Amino acid sequence: MRLVTVAHGTRSRTGNEVARTLTARAGRLLGVESVCSYVELSEPLFEDVVASSPPSETTMVVPLLLSTGFHVRQDLPRMARGAAGPVVLGRPLGPHHLLAEVQHARLIAAGAAPGARVVMVAAGSSDPLATGDMTRAAELLARQWGAPVEVATLSALGRRPAEVVRPGDAVSPYLLSPGFFADRARLESLDAGAVCVADVIGPDPLVADLVVRRARALGAVRSA
Repeated sequence: MRLVTVAHGTRSRTGNEVARTLTARAGRLLGVESVCSYVELSEPLFEDVVASSPPSETTMVVPLLLSTGFHVRQDLPRMARGAAGPVVLGRPLGPHHLLAEVQHARLIAAGAAPGARVVMVAAGSSDPLATGDMTRAAELLARQWGAPVEVATLSALGRRPAEVVRPGDAVSPYLLSPGFFADRARLESLDAGAVCVADVIGPDPLVADLVVRRARALGAVRSA
């Protein structure tokens, strides 16, 4: 068996490296071959990776995506149908308390004052299920942070940072990697008066642990 992760993909080399690092760490922890792939904008594409999968080997697919949405519900199942061998699709990474723990650490590192009002800025989706996932992610972060967390999105459904961020707020990007959306989240949040904008979630060891959990939940690998 092998692990295949699939990230959205970005034109940012640094952004794509986050997915590669997480995949390599998770593969080592699981003791299996690991391959990082992308939906678009970077190679190898997920569609090509599964199309060339070994016919006799099970491929465990873990989306490196933070919520349910069009890619998870439509794109990935469609692409997986072209696989040469058996494929099992896992859940997206979020929402999960391990992500909230990393976000909490990023806020502290950015200088956010304990108890400060926080706005979680996500990329956004037109899928209502994704909105529910983002709401749950904000609840988990609020539990870690110890204060309410509001949600803003950069596209599709939801309110924009300019509508949610107030002067003095701290901002937590609900984004895995640097790139276009991370740059927009920082710029729009600072323009709205944010006192600090935390770093993206990134290739934290806790996120690699979460990838391992998602893979093991597929039932193809045993827990150590």
